[in-house]
Amino acid sequence: MSPPPTARHAALETLLAVVRDGRTLDEAARTLIDARLDGGERATARELAWGTARWYPRLSALADRLFDRPPRARDLDLRLLVCLGLYQLDYMRTPDHAAVSATVAEVARLGKPRARGMVNAVLRRYLREGETLRQQLAEQSPAASHALPEWLYHRLQQAWPEAATALIEAGNQRPPMVLRASRLHGGRARLLERLEVANIPARALPHADDAVRVDPPCSVERLPGFAEGACSVQDGAAQLSARLLAPQPGERLLDACAAPGGKSTHLLECCPDCRLTALDIDPQRLQRVADNLQRCKLQAELIAADITAPPDWWDGTPFDRILLDAPCSATGVLRRHPDIRLLRRASDLPPLVTAQRQALARLWPMLRRGGTLVYSTCSVLPEENAETIAAFLEHHPDARVSPIDADWGRPAGAGRQILTGEDGMDGFYHARLVKA
Repeated sequence: MSPPPTARHAALETLLAVVRDGRTLDEAARTLIDARLDGGERATARELAWGTARWYPRLSALADRLFDRPPRARDLDLRLLVCLGLYQLDYMRTPDHAAVSATVAEVARLGKPRARGMVNAVLRRYLREGETLRQQLAEQSPAASHALPEWLYHRLQQAWPEAATALIEAGNQRPPMVLRASRLHGGRARLLERLEVANIPARALPHADDAVRVDPPCSVERLPGFAEGACSVQDGAAQLSARLLAPQPGERLLDACAAPGGKSTHLLECCPDCRLTALDIDPQRLQRVADNLQRCKLQAELIAADITAPPDWWDGTPFDRILLDAPCSATGVLRRHPDIRLLRRASDLPPLVTAQRQALARLWPMLRRGGTLVYSTCSVLPEENAETIAAFLEHHPDARVSPIDADWGRPAGAGRQILTGEDGMDGFYHARLVKA
């Protein structure tokens, strides 16, 4: 019988699933960490996996400078193990000697006992030469030094030259925990009262009327009323979508690309008397919408379908309002999903832009005259946002811009762009259109 996994080994297996197999951190951690570890070990494994992924381009580049010879492709596990060790030395409070010895001890689990000396030597060399290596990396490879792939670093510099430094730094920070107070359970004031009674530090956030920041973050099990739907976890930038759509009683709403359900439940909390259809291409992800609706004791029609395909799921009755939270590069939520910097490629952008434009074109005929469509993404790249809306307006003369008069974000074409970290929010784009 194999020994139970340690936090470090579970983190290593999770990172392997991301780097080698292309799985997301969330998906891999559910089976490789959450299902196998409890309590403090689970928390440590998640810290190691998420932290190493967040800084992986930097840690991997430093590792390259430490190896006498780069590890072979089949030794990816050793490269990742060294990156785990470097993360502990640079970003955790683990004493240096403990971080080195614990990392070296994991080599035995890989079935490569001869590599113990190599891993030990690499990490001890970093303790001696780390400051010099970090300085060299900053001078020779700014992208890696900022823990970004080259293409994304230069794309952000190009798109936001004056704000790029702050944007990149914000994307490398730990994300805040933001809640959405349910208006059906007394709203934000009531939630703040309940959090205070539970000794959970929290404060209201600007711009989003239902947003509350919990600092430091805690498990959802500790949140008063979470199981009954009194609050949900949702960033303030994402909460702005429902406010911009502004549903009214009796209206038919479509939440396209609805999973995991945060916006669907928010729309129903804002307007319980509207009729909502939640659409998503992935039946498994649609189940998460169903779970969130059940937790919040809300109802909607759920449909698994591809919005870019012929609308055989649509009954022909126009919707009054449509929310399209389009699939995107997710470059605005790097701090929440650090694996994006490992999984996303520059070649992914053209197909994403094509899908976004197809989705807009398919949904537009389903909107009644005088109806409102809100287009949102969690991207900070103009080609997915302002440029996509500009192209749509050029080809749809019956589309009118409904200007967003707000004190958040910045003007970006027909909409407004929030850059990661601004007012504590994730990077997000919103545009609002009305059908003439």
